[in-house]
Amino acid sequence: METGLTQFVKTSETDGVLTLTISRPEKKNALTREMYAALSDGVERAEREREIKALLFQGDGDSFTAGNDIDEFRAQDAGQQSEEGSGLRFVDLIAKATKPLVAAVQGNAVGLGATMLLHCDLVFLAEDARLITPFVNLALVPEAASTWLLPARLGHVQAYAMFALGEPLDASTAVARGLANAVVPIEALRSRASAAAALLAKRPAGALSHTKALMREHSRIAAQMAEEARLFRECLVTAEAREAFAAFAERRPPDFFKL
Repeated sequence: METGLTQFVKTSETDGVLTLTISRPEKKNALTREMYAALSDGVERAEREREIKALLFQGDGDSFTAGNDIDEFRAQDAGQQSEEGSGLRFVDLIAKATKPLVAAVQGNAVGLGATMLLHCDLVFLAEDARLITPFVNLALVPEAASTWLLPARLGHVQAYAMFALGEPLDASTAVARGLANAVVPIEALRSRASAAAALLAKRPAGALSHTKALMREHSRIAAQMAEEARLFRECLVTAEAREAFAAFAERRPPDFFKL
């Protein structure tokens, strides 16, 4: 069964698996306020409806997602947008989700596209997948408790290089370091992830939920996310952020030295 939450987030439900497909390929699936709201509504639906046993995230086109649309960041900086459009609701929901979350990732997974994977229970990467967390490049701080979760997986120096230098992590390295389950040929990516989600949907839901809860430190995750969100809001209105956003829009390197 197929439905549509918005023009850019498509949904389908098959055999207990709700699939949310980010579908704005002409913009590399950059996430807008409306798209965040649609993704959040999908997660809430999965949690609310008993017949949905697992949730699968995927993206159309050659990228999983380019992360937050920079124009939306600029709107927040100008005070034209509420926090509802910042992705905080979506991050909070996936962090608290009790049902299994599965991701199928091809191409670039940037910003939240990378950090959201830290909250997924199974992650499958295409051979061309790259995880990129360029928050500092935009004069911002990371989110989704990634400042705790990513160093826990990679160690401090590699996580810091991803955050501070924007160094990408390729698919094979992500698997080797425990950030993903497998590297899959692009033509088989969706079928592999769908099959895994379908298997989870057949498992005893109560035992799955308890197991997931036991594996996650919810209080620590919530505290880290709250502090990240506080600092993110502060950074968003700085001169550094305005320079970063202007440079992005003008397709030039930012000049932070002059500030």
